[in-house]
Amino acid sequence: MTMQAHRYAIYLAPAEPFRTFGAQWLGRDADTGNPTPLPAGIASRPAEWVKAPAHYALHATLKPPFRLADGTDAPMLDAAARAFARERAAFDAPLTLCALRGFLAWCLDDARAQGGKRMHELADDCMRAFDHFRAPATPEEVSRRRPDQLTAAQREMLDAWGYPYAFDTFTFHITLSGMLDADNEAAAFAQLSASSGRLLEGPLHVDALSLFVQPEPGADFIVARHYGFDGTTVDGAGVGYLSA
Repeated sequence: MTMQAHRYAIYLAPAEPFRTFGAQWLGRDADTGNPTPLPAGIASRPAEWVKAPAHYALHATLKPPFRLADGTDAPMLDAAARAFARERAAFDAPLTLCALRGFLAWCLDDARAQGGKRMHELADDCMRAFDHFRAPATPEEVSRRRPDQLTAAQREMLDAWGYPYAFDTFTFHITLSGMLDADNEAAAFAQLSASSGRLLEGPLHVDALSLFVQPEPGADFIVARHYGFDGTTVDGAGVGYLSA
């Protein structure tokens, strides 16, 4: 019998070499859930810098975490993700390190370039294609998004899609830190620039999307399955939440 996770999410799990460095920077491997050593060349970094993103593991959001809607189940979601991925074609998107809304992330180097447009299309399509699997947000879930601090456009997205940053308000990002004050942001930015700058000399290759699960409330997210655009799949530690 398939176990049901508390929440599911459609994420982009970055391809190498971003995947290994990012997992080591956050201190947790998304596929296994196990701790990781720091990247080569980094002797230490404050745990508080990465506490928040480590909970979700290294990823870029395509469809944010959701509880399954009535009338849907995990095998149906698995089949839909597999079919969706097979309809996509791989592409490359150059990245850059940026400060975004108070945290650090790898962002698109040029959102208007072909790779940026393809990334935006992928996120838009994921938001629409998997929405019927999403149970309506509870008042508590809406409150956690701090709607009073959102713009009118972001609040409209939150009400319609359960997430403030979709479609016209979407910004692709692979989160590398939690919210930081100015001094910590500068220190983290300098450390990441020095240690990961060479990664950004090449683009991010996008050839898969991934289904992450949160087994129970408060638990860290782990990979259930990666879905290659060529039809291949790779299972993660959370695969039991998709099938028996």
